[in-house]
Amino acid sequence: MMKQRKILYGGDYNPEQWLDSPDILECDIKYMKAAGINVVTVGMFAWSVLEPEEGKYEFAWLKRIVDNLYQNGISVIMGTPSGARPKWLADAYPEVLRVRDDGVRFLFGRRHNHCYTSPVYREKVGSINKALAECFHTHPAVIMWHVSNEYEGKPSCHCSLCKAAFQKWLKGRYETIEKLNAKWCTTFWSHRYQSFEQVEPPSSVGEQELHALTLDWKRFVTEQMADFAENEIRALKEGGISQPVTTNLMYDYQCLNYDRLSQCFDLVSWDSYPVWHRGSDILTARDNGMQHDFMRSLKHQPYLLMESSPSGTNWQGVSKLKKPGLLRAAGLQALAHGSDSILYFQIRQSRGASEKFHGAVIDHYGGMDTRVFEEVAAIGKELQNLGEIAGSRVRADVALIYDIENLWALEEAQGPRNDGMYYHETVMKMYNAIKKLGVNVDVLSAARDISSYKLLAVPMLYMFREGIGDRLKEFVQKGGSILLTYWSGVVDENDRCFLGKTPYGLTDMLGLRRKEIDGLYDEEINVLVPEEKEKEPFREAEMPEGKMQERYVCRNLCEILDVWNARTLMVYEKDFYRGTPAVTESHYDQGVVYYIAADGEQRLYDHLLEKLAGTAGITPIVSGKIPESVEVCSRESEGTEYVFIQNFHHEAVEIKAMELDGCVLLGERKEVLNPFETLILKRGIAGE
Repeated sequence: MMKQRKILYGGDYNPEQWLDSPDILECDIKYMKAAGINVVTVGMFAWSVLEPEEGKYEFAWLKRIVDNLYQNGISVIMGTPSGARPKWLADAYPEVLRVRDDGVRFLFGRRHNHCYTSPVYREKVGSINKALAECFHTHPAVIMWHVSNEYEGKPSCHCSLCKAAFQKWLKGRYETIEKLNAKWCTTFWSHRYQSFEQVEPPSSVGEQELHALTLDWKRFVTEQMADFAENEIRALKEGGISQPVTTNLMYDYQCLNYDRLSQCFDLVSWDSYPVWHRGSDILTARDNGMQHDFMRSLKHQPYLLMESSPSGTNWQGVSKLKKPGLLRAAGLQALAHGSDSILYFQIRQSRGASEKFHGAVIDHYGGMDTRVFEEVAAIGKELQNLGEIAGSRVRADVALIYDIENLWALEEAQGPRNDGMYYHETVMKMYNAIKKLGVNVDVLSAARDISSYKLLAVPMLYMFREGIGDRLKEFVQKGGSILLTYWSGVVDENDRCFLGKTPYGLTDMLGLRRKEIDGLYDEEINVLVPEEKEKEPFREAEMPEGKMQERYVCRNLCEILDVWNARTLMVYEKDFYRGTPAVTESHYDQGVVYYIAADGEQRLYDHLLEKLAGTAGITPIVSGKIPESVEVCSRESEGTEYVFIQNFHHEAVEIKAMELDGCVLLGERKEVLNPFETLILKRGIAGE
């Protein structure tokens, strides 16, 4: 991890678009300094200017830019240009362009329209990366390298090179075709293979319903992407670099396994573009916060917010402006969750093409007297006093399992619902409930170590892989607390259904088994009630507010359980399984597990996780009642804790019910937080 005692502040800068306007380039430096910007990313998507003809490198213009930035106190994250190839490359070597799953090769255009398997593309990327490294690896301005831009796995390439590489990968994974046939259940529909060379990638004109094939293709695409990234990094190191390397990941990106891809890089960075002001901003903040926590948890160290928009975007359905104060709140939220940067896309607004209306620090008007620029400059000034937070880490006693391979399998399974399994939504219910308690949370895949936590939230873990079932059981045996939901422990890593009792391997711990699962139509609901309340009529408008003595609406999925050694907390009120267990509690060795058999509403998760957190001995970051629109996070460093209290609401909110210890690091102590305001406290950690 890069050593620093400042928050990186700046963003993506594309001076190659303005080489014919030296007055604008000079103005940019002046504006960046006025805004407190201390770092910019350059070189991304500049391949056609860096290498206008094959083998003819023109780096002098970039060297002048980097020199000028450094002389004005602005550091550089040097990007590699592999995200979009120049026209000469596509014309000379058509194999570098992707092929659709129907066999049609794409024409030149777009970004990431290239084959990651192509030896030619890898060679040309490696050559320019090495040349850039040789030119800039000793430049004092360059503090980091950024390879490519938002690696994309969709649409994946289906060319003959990728097909052959996939077959080779399968042979390495399964060794024999007989083992593949057994793991994939290919006897179904007479799909058995006689050799690996017969296996074709899933496609719209071929096989799509052999689920293990689809799963392994997605795994292969991630592995091929990781191998391509490592090829890029290897070329940089051959060119002499010693600085850390990153790439920018994307929000809830479901086409690649970031758990695997992140292993290629020294530090994680990601691009955050929430849809603000559409409904409740605290819910948007929580959704965004979960992604911050996921990115941080990939390496359990500070990460970078690599891109965020200073204003509206150009690609969302509606380009909503950020209300006054939200830009600051969103940036500080990144710091609260463990980022050491607030970076924007973009510094200067492009004049034409796709991103000409994407928000920027400097817009087409070109002045410093815009609302956006003034907010950016105010944040830059504040960050100069927050450098001590850089490098501090987030400590969490609670972990939430969110697994991309589980999602792949869950959504391809063809049952029990094909009109939405609502995995992400269920994850978010758990995440919301945890954050309402005022605690930090790590967001992990099923492959990660869980032994250090006190409480685990495990939603819809349909696929048990990497020995997760055994590890969950061991976690509880040693005193851990778990909230586990319906449709867990159904299949193995090849999407083969477990035989016998499910959730697989956990039925003795849970004291129950799943008998059936009912898919509800969208307009249907059931209701969960305490067992003794089951016979009372239900009126949704009259639901009481007491905890765990009320009714909870459930939708989408309802499991029917056989319970023999668990305490029933709630039962179903309706349908033929009325009166059967829906929420249970079981004690196993030193730990406890709550099991939810149905897709319950948010309040159910709020109440159950509050009870479990108490059982697990989870201590909130601050004492007292946390208002609904307020998020609380903390970071720690050398006996010091930094507490972030943020109001994600367009109206002021009272926080006097919260017990806030410590000195105020940002702003002043107060009992009311204004709209989108942040309070940062600094305090010592007891016993350190």
